[in-house]
Amino acid sequence: MSHRLRPLLVLSLLAVTAVALTACNRTVKRVSPPAASVQQLTVQADGSWTLVLRLQNFSSMPMTFDSVNLQMQVADQDAGTLTASPAMSIGGVSADVVNVNLKPSSAARIVVADALAGNRTLSYSLKGTVSATPEDKKQRSFDITGRSTLNQAPGLPGVLR
Repeated sequence: MSHRLRPLLVLSLLAVTAVALTACNRTVKRVSPPAASVQQLTVQADGSWTLVLRLQNFSSMPMTFDSVNLQMQVADQDAGTLTASPAMSIGGVSADVVNVNLKPSSAARIVVADALAGNRTLSYSLKGTVSATPEDKKQRSFDITGRSTLNQAPGLPGVLR
């Protein structure tokens, strides 16, 4: 190879490498449906509940969670509607929590009291919508459906996690 072509080849190789690295560095911004779950349920002295609701952002960009409207069931008994307007920004692929107060139905109170008294697992489900605004985009409403369980928190009377 001639001495004149060698610097040209090195420069060409460097240019191709720089273009490839720049192309790899681009972040794809994807909006994915969020999730909601109960992280903790605390029974208050008046029979109402304070719920720590975990909001999970699966998108690759931050989203501002504007409103939550979820129907809650415990052991297949309607408990009530969880409503909140957290107006909180959650980073991409991250989660945060919001406290929600609920005056549950009588049937749901009995189910929770029974689970606590017997130290049993409590199944619950959430169904409804979460409205969120992805960064630099329009607000969207996402349908949420989820089921999980809560267990009594050791040493914390009236608390399920």
